[in-house]
Amino acid sequence: MSRRRLYLMRHADVAYFDADGRPVRPADVSLTVAGREQARAAAAAFGGVRFDRVVTSGLARTLETARLVAPDNELESWPELREIESGRLSEIPAEELEEAFLGAFRGRLREERRFLGGETIGSLLDRVLPALDRLLADASWDIMLAVLHGGVNRAILSYALTGERAFLGGFEQAPGCINVVDVGDDWIVRAVNVTPADLIHRNTRHTTMEELFAQYRPVF
Repeated sequence: MSRRRLYLMRHADVAYFDADGRPVRPADVSLTVAGREQARAAAAAFGGVRFDRVVTSGLARTLETARLVAPDNELESWPELREIESGRLSEIPAEELEEAFLGAFRGRLREERRFLGGETIGSLLDRVLPALDRLLADASWDIMLAVLHGGVNRAILSYALTGERAFLGGFEQAPGCINVVDVGDDWIVRAVNVTPADLIHRNTRHTTMEELFAQYRPVF
C-alpha cells in the first residue's frame, strides 16, 4: 500500500490581546519572539525532509511560520483554510464568556455551535473539507506541509479519524505543533500535537483557549 505524508502544523505563537487584555485584529497578528523560536525548532525537527508543496491559509501568522520552517519552498495561500472566525467578544454577555472560551473546543461539537459568537462549526467544515479534497485529488505530491490553525487542524484530524464530517474538539493544538498524517486508501494518524520546542509538554497543562480566556480583559 502506498500512502502520502501530510505534515499538518499550527502556526507558531502570536498575541491576540494587547498588554491591557484588549483584542487585536487576528488577521494582523505576527509571531512573538517565542513563536519564532517555536518555528525554528520545528524547522530543525524537519531537517532533511523535502516538501513537495507548502500550503498556508494566507493569513500572516501562517505565512511567517512557513517561511521559517520551509524557507526554500514556494508558499501557497488557500483562504478556505483560514481559521474559524470569532464574533465580537464585546457582544458576548459577561455570564457567557467563560463557557464561550472554555467550551469552544470541548467534546464532539454540533455544527450549529458558534465559535466565540462568530462562525459556526458547520460553516468551517463547509469550506475546509472541500479544500482538503482538492489537495488530495492532486496526485503530484508525496510530502506536503500545511501550516494552518487550531480549529482547521481539528476539522482535518476529525475527518481523518472518523471518515465523516465531524468536529472533535479534544485535540489540543499548541502553537507551532506538528501533526503527522498518512493518507492513501485509508487515513493513518501517526502523531498529534508534537511540539519540538517542548516535546513532552512539560511547560503547561492549559489549553490554548484557557490561556486566551485568562488574557482577555473585557470592558462592560
